Amino acid sequence: REAEAFKEQGNAYYAKKDYNEAFNYYTKAIDTCPNNASYYGNRAATLMMLGRFREALEDAQQSVRLDDSFVRGHLREGKCHLSLGNAMAASRCFQRVLELDHKNTQAQQELKNATTVLEYEKIAEVDFEKRDFRKVVFCMDRALEFAPACHRFKILKAECLALLGRYPEAQSVASDILRMDSTNADALYVRGLCLYYEDCIEKAVQFFVQALRMAPDHEKACLACRNAKALKAKKEDGNKAFKKGNYKLAYELYTEALGIDPNNIKTNAKLYCNRGTVNSKLRKLEEAIDDCTNAVKLDDTYVKAYLRRAQCYMDTEQYEDAVRDYEKVYQTEKTKEHKQLLKNAQVELKKSKRKDYYKILGVNKNASEDEIKKAYRKRALMHHPDRHSGASAEVQKEEEKKFKEVGEAFTILSDPKKKARYDSGQDLEEDGLNMGEFDPNNIFKAFFSGPGGFGFEASGPGNFFFQFG
Repeated sequence: REAEAFKEQGNAYYAKKDYNEAFNYYTKAIDTCPNNASYYGNRAATLMMLGRFREALEDAQQSVRLDDSFVRGHLREGKCHLSLGNAMAASRCFQRVLELDHKNTQAQQELKNATTVLEYEKIAEVDFEKRDFRKVVFCMDRALEFAPACHRFKILKAECLALLGRYPEAQSVASDILRMDSTNADALYVRGLCLYYEDCIEKAVQFFVQALRMAPDHEKACLACRNAKALKAKKEDGNKAFKKGNYKLAYELYTEALGIDPNNIKTNAKLYCNRGTVNSKLRKLEEAIDDCTNAVKLDDTYVKAYLRRAQCYMDTEQYEDAVRDYEKVYQTEKTKEHKQLLKNAQVELKKSKRKDYYKILGVNKNASEDEIKKAYRKRALMHHPDRHSGASAEVQKEEEKKFKEVGEAFTILSDPKKKARYDSGQDLEEDGLNMGEFDPNNIFKAFFSGPGGFGFEASGPGNFFFQFG
């Protein structure tokens, strides 16, 4: 009678959803009468409402040990198994209920749920092998609707989230498990994996080591720990070689590091950028561009890689590409430095679309006034139309064009103000210089009539007989 009184009080608290008090009174009932199956069954139901499924499972199992015909006990045992992710054991419990009561609709539905969970497990296993991690996450989300307390499903989901680069979500799932079970080796492994993929390799190793303390045979943690240590060592050795100016060794070390783990996107992005820097030091600019491109493919927010590639584009006079990269950088980080880099690239792009007067004269951008004059003298005589009067019409037209361009180049580069405007990328037409109306013969006459020039005689408009002596 005393035990029944405790049970009735427990039922009253259960009805009020005060599950903690209900648990206390069901425990008193069990202590008073430890061989009553229904007391264990009631306490199991209370523990299930409190989310304490492992304890609930023990009570449910004890209830059916005391009374194998206890339908509710088998149902609760099955639901605990299913909530904990053991769908096979759950199915056996629900089948036992149907043996006792073949019309039990709850058991019929729960059996379908257990079958559904088993199907999602099988699909997830195949998709994990295929590395279709998004589908695995989908399957685990569906399975967790029926098995909310299954750590195994949560860990698999978290691992796939980490492999998809969704680190905050993965960390959140793993941390929730660790709050309930700080010794869970799988959760420790996933926490380490997130840190590892976020390039926090030293902290990651600590979690992998801790996971291996809890489970020395944890293969994934063992492999990840080995990779993390190897990656850290190679990267550091590459950095040391670079600082010492041993670029060839640095290149080799970064290349070896890139072969350790293709899944570590952030670290590999940095390694590609580092190797790109090495290639730029070795003046292998196209290789440097390729490395930086690989870096931004892995991490499209990696500003350092865009800056390095943009500089290589500038060095190889690929100004449109340089402008595009600097625009991306400036959109990401609006600093004065990045704004100036973008402006410089835009100026060089504008300059590249005009005629290259230095190239036309065959001089470099630091050529002196005397060098510019000598270059003009040589090129003007080389391309003067009279030199090519016996050539085909096509050749004559091409030489006339070059003669005019040489005159244009000399007009601009021999005038300090115009040269300064040209060098800065400004519009020369603002100075009133219209090259469409430009007459190269006037420049030629003026130049060769001046002191130290070559003499010539006119023989009709535009025709000259050179007198070298």
